[in-house]
Amino acid sequence: MNTKVEFLKGFQLKSALAAGIIGASIPFSWLMFLILVKSEIFESWMWVPLTFIPLGGVFGGLFFYLMGFVWFPTGRQKLAAIIVSTLLYFVAIWLSAVFSFSLVGLWD
Repeated sequence: MNTKVEFLKGFQLKSALAAGIIGASIPFSWLMFLILVKSEIFESWMWVPLTFIPLGGVFGGLFFYLMGFVWFPTGRQKLAAIIVSTLLYFVAIWLSAVFSFSLVGLWD
């Protein structure tokens, strides 16, 4: 994808989609494991966290891709960008978890 926007030079849609899918699959697979282990207690409110937490993972994965491979592709800046974006990935998952559990009334 060729773009004239300066901060998106080097952006590849296929790589961004892969980063988003990987970012979503990590919390989704973890949540599905927890649900399958205790399948007898699955309730309908659990669909909200199962939707919103991987959505936070998608945004975290896309941010990780942009920071590490588009905006800072080489050198020490890449290392710092990967460390910061990894931390922000977990913050995005945590914030989406807080939002989803607050939405269903289980976060005090």
